[in-house]
Amino acid sequence: MSVVSLEAIIVALISLAGSAVGSLFGIVVNSKLTNYRLEQLENRVNKHNNLIERTYDLEKVTRVQAEKIAVANHRIDDLERKCEK
Repeated sequence: MSVVSLEAIIVALISLAGSAVGSLFGIVVNSKLTNYRLEQLENRVNKHNNLIERTYDLEKVTRVQAEKIAVANHRIDDLERKCEK
């Protein structure tokens, strides 16, 4: 009877070890996948932020160009008035 009990204990310990190794392996794989997905999300956020910064810079340049065009149009109007006189 003690041999059967010893066998049952050994089988239980082997099952415990197998379950523990399997669980740890699953946790490691899941952790790697989560880290990969977070890195991809960070890359997307960085690209988005870069796009926003570039858009802001383009808007500033557009405002400056619009101001220059307005000044040039006023100068043209002034010259046209002088030529009409």
